[in-house]
Amino acid sequence: MIGWTLGRYLTGRFLLTISSVFVMISGMIYVVDFVELLRRASNIQGAASGFIAYLSLLRIPWISEQIMPFCVLSGTMGTFLLLSRKSELLVARAVGVSAWDFLAPPVAIAALTGILSVAALNPVFVHMKNHADALESQLFGRNGKQGEDSSLWIRQKSVDGEAFIRAREASPDGTKLTGATAFIFDSSGAFSQRVEAQKGTLLPGVWQFDNVRITSHGEGEAPAGTFLLASALTGEEVLQGAAAPDSVSFWDLPNARKSAEAAGLDGTGFRLQFHMLMARPLLFVAMVLIAAAFSLRFFRFGGIGKMIFGGMGAGFMLNAAVKFTADLGGAGLLSPAVAAWSPAAVASLLGVFALLNQEDG
Repeated sequence: MIGWTLGRYLTGRFLLTISSVFVMISGMIYVVDFVELLRRASNIQGAASGFIAYLSLLRIPWISEQIMPFCVLSGTMGTFLLLSRKSELLVARAVGVSAWDFLAPPVAIAALTGILSVAALNPVFVHMKNHADALESQLFGRNGKQGEDSSLWIRQKSVDGEAFIRAREASPDGTKLTGATAFIFDSSGAFSQRVEAQKGTLLPGVWQFDNVRITSHGEGEAPAGTFLLASALTGEEVLQGAAAPDSVSFWDLPNARKSAEAAGLDGTGFRLQFHMLMARPLLFVAMVLIAAAFSLRFFRFGGIGKMIFGGMGAGFMLNAAVKFTADLGGAGLLSPAVAAWSPAAVASLLGVFALLNQEDG
């Protein structure tokens, strides 16, 4: 078994390399994002460079969170290759340290890093991203996405039947809508009415739409002063039901899913995001095993370039598999648990099989 001194040395090496890769990539992303925001804000009066730098700083942690698996992969490969280049790997193997002993520190670091990123860092990064979105909306409008549809959609079920409400924008508390259009269906699912209103207000147990135009099935359009639509929603449920799953922190995802489903919305996205975050430690471990399968060999054997490209290619393939199964899960073709856990589980098993073949023949 690996000794305490060697284990501590390897742990320090892995932590240093993975952290260095993460800081380096995050720094490059920050520079690119800062320059892009400066370009977009060049024609806006009052957009100081200091404010743009602060806005970019708020955005970067959430973006960098997405590339953490590649940081683990690159850091692990870099550490093993550096140990091999300095013959430290050769000396350790000569005294009986196996590949599995070498893997104990990086696997433990990967698992703990994944748990820390989900339980502690994700809520902080999501909060920073949401704050950045609010500042970006004030600066550019519509979260900086000019020309894209940023409407709010609400689905609800009540004693009046099912209704889909589209609003141009909503108040911060979710109780006031501007530019609202409600499509109302009766209890049998048949279209009943279309209600267009300049504004809508959520009161206890009812939506109140003012200055409306009502189009009923089989009838013409008619103006009206006020239209009431029964509702069991709260302002918080309206906002949570319309929130993107990746803009909700890990600890709030279960409640956001319940609120979305209570509003009649599909909670699959929140369930999928929850399982994706839960599977992150296993994904980090899979990256370590993939890196070890391509980099646990000696420099004198040659083929270093092929090892590096092979490991990075395998990492990109795993990331593509994660995105592909996530799309299938979001479309309802796979259960959220299967979509989130299967790529990391399969990659981990393949990494173990590759190492078994190298180590034990």
